[in-house]
Amino acid sequence: MTLDDEFVAALSADFRAVPLPDQDRVMLEYVEQITKDATRISPAFHERLRAVGFDDRGILQITLIASWFNYINRVADALGVGREG
Repeated sequence: MTLDDEFVAALSADFRAVPLPDQDRVMLEYVEQITKDATRISPAFHERLRAVGFDDRGILQITLIASWFNYINRVADALGVGREG
């Protein structure tokens, strides 16, 4: 958690341009790929996650959380949640 609004804005704009620990950067790259096209996730992604310290349980947790957010956002979008009119 951070109260640094500038950091949050920079992270939202492009996480690659923000100085992050390797573990965070690799995790975000994995989550980005899940969001864009999960069918392109290969064992190499999991190996990169392991190389920065995630175990199978951590990889599963990242995958489940990212997938759930993707799912619930699509449901909300389809139902017009948060849109006017």
